[in-house]
This record gives sequence, C-alpha cells and structure tokens, in this order.
Amino acid sequence: MRILGVEGTAWAASASVYDSNTDSVFIETDAYQPESGGIHPREAAEHMGEAIPRVIETALSEADGDIDGIAFSRGPGLGPCLRIVGTAARAVSQTLDVPLVGVNHMVAHLEIGRQRSGFDSPVCLNASGANAHVLGYRNGRYRVLGETMDTGVGNAIDKFTRHVGWSHPGGPKVEQAAADGEYIDMPYVVKGMDFSFSGIMSAAKQAVDDGHEIPDVCFSMQENIFAMLTEVAERALSLTGRDELVLGGGVGNNARLREMLAEMCEQRGAKFYAPEPRFLSDNAGMIAVLGAEMVAAGDTIPVAESAVNSNFRPDQVAVSWRGTEAPDVLRHPDEREVRGAEATVDIGPERVEKRRTPKSYRHPELDATLRKERTTLEARLTSDARRAGVPTPVVYDIDLAEFSIEFEHVGEADLRDELTADRVRDVGRHLGTLHREGIVHGDPTTRNFRCSADRTYAIDFGLGYYSDDVEDYAMDLHVFSQSLAGTADDAEDLQREFESAYEETGDDLVLDQLREIEGRGRYQ
Repeated sequence: MRILGVEGTAWAASASVYDSNTDSVFIETDAYQPESGGIHPREAAEHMGEAIPRVIETALSEADGDIDGIAFSRGPGLGPCLRIVGTAARAVSQTLDVPLVGVNHMVAHLEIGRQRSGFDSPVCLNASGANAHVLGYRNGRYRVLGETMDTGVGNAIDKFTRHVGWSHPGGPKVEQAAADGEYIDMPYVVKGMDFSFSGIMSAAKQAVDDGHEIPDVCFSMQENIFAMLTEVAERALSLTGRDELVLGGGVGNNARLREMLAEMCEQRGAKFYAPEPRFLSDNAGMIAVLGAEMVAAGDTIPVAESAVNSNFRPDQVAVSWRGTEAPDVLRHPDEREVRGAEATVDIGPERVEKRRTPKSYRHPELDATLRKERTTLEARLTSDARRAGVPTPVVYDIDLAEFSIEFEHVGEADLRDELTADRVRDVGRHLGTLHREGIVHGDPTTRNFRCSADRTYAIDFGLGYYSDDVEDYAMDLHVFSQSLAGTADDAEDLQREFESAYEETGDDLVLDQLREIEGRGRYQ
C-alpha cells in the first residue's frame, strides 16, 4: 500500500509517500520562516498556499507505483493553513479516485513513535510548539492524562526568545545558549499531571531584565521546564502501571529533554523511545504512516464530511486501527516495595516507610528543594486532613535528612484497583471536606486513595498545599477526573457520582470553576 500524506497545521508545508510493503517514507517539507517574531497566521497561510502544490508534486514524482489513499492533517492547527491542506488533499483524492483519510495531527505524533518503537501500549508525551500532552490508550481512545493549562511548551520558549530578540524558532537557540549556563532559581509548576508554563516564562523574561546572564536563564529554564515534563510523564507511567514511554513533537529534538526522559525511564526500569528527528518536527511522514493504518482498518472519510477542525483534540479520535488493549497492570497485594512516581514505599504489616529518592534527571539544587518541600508538606497536610475528618494514615515519624516519612499502613488496595461508585463518592466527599478546611490535595489520582473494607483513605499529599482559592480546589477535581479517564472503563458514570458526592461537602462554585478549567485545555 502506498499512501500520500499531506501536512500543514502551522509552519510546515509537507508531503510524504509511505510504502507499507517496504516501510519506506519519503518526506518533502518547505517550512515557513517568519522574518521576525513568531508565526503570523496570514503569512503562514500564504506560504502554505504556495508551497503545498510544490511538495505534493515532488512527493508524487518520487512514488514508485500507484497511490492507494490520501491522508491529510485534519487538525488541530491554524484554520487557514488547515483549509488549504484539506482542499489540496480532496482534489488529489478525487483526481486519483482513491480514499481520503482525515488524520489527527497530535495522534500522528504519538502513533509514529508507537509504531516505530514496537511498543505495545505506551504512555505518550507530546511536546510541541502549541501543545504539551501526556496521553494513555484506554477503551479505544487516547485519554488525556495531563496537559498544559496555558500555553504550549514550544510557544512558551518562543515567547522568551522574542523577548531577547531572537528569531523563530527559539528552541534550538535556547538549547545552544544553555550549554554555557549555570542554574538559577525559577518557578516549577506541576499540578497532579498538568503543568503551566506562563509563570516560568514571565520569570525568565524578568530575570534577563534584572541583569542575569542569558545563558544562565536559558539553562535554568530548560532544566525546570523539561523536569516538569519528565515528572508528569513518570506520574503517568505510575498511574497507568505501564513501562513504556514514547516522545513526540518538535520540542523532542532537544537533546536535554530526551536525556531526562531516558534517564527517568532507566531509573524506574521502563523503556523509552524517541523517533528520528524527521518524525519529531511537524512532517507529512507521520500523517502518511498513520493514514496507511487507517485505510487498512477501513477508517476513511467521504469528501463531503472531511471539513477540517482547528480544535481537534486527540481524545476525540475513535482509534480504529489498534488491536486488543493491553491488560491493566495491578499491584500484587503481597508486594513489599512499591515504586511510585517520586518515592519508594517499603510496606510492613502495620507501618510503611516512604522515601523520596533522588531524581538524577533533575538539577541537584532543584531536586533537593522539591524533595524537602514535598516531604515536609506531606507530613503536615496528612495530619491536618485527618484532624479535619478525612481518613488518612497516622504519621509516626519524619526524617528530613533522609526525605522519609513513616506512616500507618492503611487499606488493602489502591482505588485504581477497586473503582466503584461508592468509592468515588467517598473521594468526592473527602475532597469537599479538605477544601472546606483550606487544604488542596494536589495529586488526587486513583493511585492516591487506599481502600479497606469500610473506608477510603486519602494518601500522598506531596503536591498539596494550603489555599483559599476556588481555582486550586477545582484543579483537584480536574486531576481526579483525568485519572478516572485513564484508569476506569466507565469514567463518565463515575465522574457524575464523584461530582454529586462533592456537592454534599464542597462548594458549588468549585464545580463551576471545574467547568471553566475543562474549557481551558488545549483545543477545547
């Protein structure tokens, strides 16, 4: 099978021919380069209109035989660019009288890594200009386990480089400057499995204005941003029980990000794969390769129904081309040492010891700060939550020198392994009680509640803090909602039960704010 792929979501006008018989991929790309600043949508569309016919012609001239289908990037992306690509793909499809396939650009970034790696059911981190997602496959869709709550990671870096007068794209320039930098303190924001880049971008610009050396700012910005991405990827591996990670997106060309992810995976015994550079940046090769899978599955689209969608989220795609889903990986009840996302837990019959182990991928100063802060807050918040009436383990001892806490052993299973309506209603009531007392859990996933015969315990307050802000409370609900999507077969029903129970002890304003946050994710 030979598939022509056409890509043009933003800056890259690209066409590709993929031959599934030989697994060969020819890619021709003509990238838009703004004279100054970032991408200008009108200029990008003008470039797309001029370049798309050329790259398609070049790709077709390289095709060794007939074309069996046309795949195009249907979204997400810049509307004017997408419409040009869609029009061109429809015209070629009709001219050659072959099937048309509308590909989700973000899913293509992830699938090229899965297919090339040979992994079964990996967690996928996408780090590109406009996006930052962590996804896991469940029930026929890629579920968003975590994402940026403001700007995409590449766009965030570009905003900084425009501030210092560097042209687009800024990522390679930051990487080069960082090679000569030293670490300075910068914001680090992880909320469950979501992240935010606006604060660190503002801090980086202010640091330059205050006289810090640009290489130091670039180095520190990279260290913190990529550590945030790596930490959230590890949290997703821990939540889902998977041991495979693939990287997608143009920011994945950064050697430091790949180094961090590889080091994290090696530490926890997981496998890591990053595609070759030509498949990381926006390219038609990934569109053609996924298009071939979709054609083989009969997942084509009539021309009349092929309108582009600039807000096309990856979790809206019904995945037709994958086989049997990998089974859940559950913890054995007799296991005596459990490795979480940021700590190792030694389990005894009556007590457990949680030790925050060093993360070698993080800068030593940042790592030491996070381990100390999180250990201190976890001990304090666990006790305060218990006093507020939420079942939590008793804190017996804390050793800040070893970043360890000794807890009462509670529950027989993680909530992830006992997801029922009654259990998630317990969680809803518990979070409402915490918020009424000004406590934010910070990471209320289905791994961070324990179940006994008659109780559901809240554990792992390491990302928690004290707050009276409705936004912070709503983020707790959002984190739990995402973890349900990634671990439950009936997530929507359980989410309704959870929210109904939250109303019993929490504030309706928090649920209203949750709706606002849900609309804030990429491409809502």
